[in-house]
Amino acid sequence: MKTKIYKIVIKSALRLHSFSYKLSSFFSNKIEQGLHPKHRLMNYHKFFIDNINPRDTVLDIGCGNGALTFDVAKKAKKVIGIDLDEENIRFAKEMFSRKNIEYVQGDILENFPGKKFDVIILSNVLEHIKNRAKFLKVLKSKADKFLIRVPMINRDWITLYKKELGLEWMLDRGHFTEYTLESFQKELKKAGFKICSYSVQFGEIWSVVIK
Repeated sequence: MKTKIYKIVIKSALRLHSFSYKLSSFFSNKIEQGLHPKHRLMNYHKFFIDNINPRDTVLDIGCGNGALTFDVAKKAKKVIGIDLDEENIRFAKEMFSRKNIEYVQGDILENFPGKKFDVIILSNVLEHIKNRAKFLKVLKSKADKFLIRVPMINRDWITLYKKELGLEWMLDRGHFTEYTLESFQKELKKAGFKICSYSVQFGEIWSVVIK
């Protein structure tokens, strides 16, 4: 009987943990004027900036509010930010514009046919794609170098515990997957890519990927 009660308490606490994570993210965005504090605290923009050259033309897929696009454009020759969300593009144009940035609202699978870039950025994008094999194969002809950032399922023990108990465990309901290093490598290999270098930081894989 006690074990059953303990399990109910544990599941309730874990559901509260997930809810508080989402609530904290929502209101911290409001406090920081639409920019999630992870941009500042994780300083992950530096990874992308460090892996591009001043002569590069960069495509930032799923550019969101444009904060990363803007910082990359301080170094790159030109950056195109594309996002499905019209509101994201409106915000990006308003808050994060530069002369060498172009923002496009649309689907990368339907835009820029035949165009090639020096670098493609996928920052927390792959996990939102259902048919990732098709998506990656389309991108294969568009660049030789990819900078990819994805969340890990084994980022902490509590995530694995939630999954084991059949609770919601992903960071976002819009995610179709979250990775281990092994599953990430396997998925890339299937699409004809390989990891050139990587690091694991803040429960994420930050990787330089080539064909």
